[in-house]
Amino acid sequence: MNDFLLWVCVLGPVLLAEALLARYEVLAYSAGWRSPATELPEDVPYARGAAPDSPPVAYLVYLDGIGKRRFRDTRDGGQLVRAVLAGAPELRVLGQVQPYSPLAEPLADRPVWSWVGRHVGLLLFLHNVMQTFVAADHRYRPLYDRAVGSQIAAQLRLAGYQPDSGVPVVLLSYSGGAQVAAGAVDALHARLRSPLLLIMLGGFHNGANDLTHAEHVHQLTSANDRIERVGTWIFPQRWPLLRRSQWNRAVRAGKITVHRLDPATHVGPRSYISPEARLPDGRSYLDRTTDTVIAIIRARYGATAATDVGDRLP
Repeated sequence: MNDFLLWVCVLGPVLLAEALLARYEVLAYSAGWRSPATELPEDVPYARGAAPDSPPVAYLVYLDGIGKRRFRDTRDGGQLVRAVLAGAPELRVLGQVQPYSPLAEPLADRPVWSWVGRHVGLLLFLHNVMQTFVAADHRYRPLYDRAVGSQIAAQLRLAGYQPDSGVPVVLLSYSGGAQVAAGAVDALHARLRSPLLLIMLGGFHNGANDLTHAEHVHQLTSANDRIERVGTWIFPQRWPLLRRSQWNRAVRAGKITVHRLDPATHVGPRSYISPEARLPDGRSYLDRTTDTVIAIIRARYGATAATDVGDRLP
């Protein structure tokens, strides 16, 4: 009992502080106090893969899970992005977007948070968890969606994307990145008028965002993914009973395709992006996930699509 009280006394104020800090960025953005950053460090490219003047078959924006803290880092050390680039050189890939910062500022690069990361690393994850719930909160969601949608659009332009070009944009999201991806749809449609494809890997999202302007949503999931399943429990908009929710409307419209990646887990040594865990055919779980992502994109935007887009470009 004493241990429980100790945890409550320690974690309670921490969680309250995190909840307040998580809201600060989106409020600062909406009030016009600060603008999202657009410049990247000199050693970080705006995109990798196909040259923008080819044009690429599609631009792919990777929105990582709550482990995202810097421009470069991802939960798997960048293995998924590198595997996609190696397997689909026709894509132009962006991995620097900060899905948990409406102001596009890497958390770990801020002086105070740099110290926190060295001493209490768990708080960095708690911050991003709180940002996910801010993005899902109906009071802040429109502001958050507009902020991060603008950030993605700005990074795409800097990477060579031309609005109204017809080149597709693929939002590949992991875990809480799915909440950000779904929220960015309207802002990207308004700013770029691009075809949008969403691929959600273990997606944790509330199902409240309008997906009308998304061409399709591919849900990569597993029966052993407990974290994704929690999202379907705690957000009523994901419940089949609420037929008028945006997610269920998309399901009835045939916009959602489910891909089973059993028996992968959300995190850990048998996660979707594990390079060690093996399937009966010898591929790693990372290989299967990469193959699935590339197959989805090529099935919709193959070489023919790229040629057609190139004919329309000036």
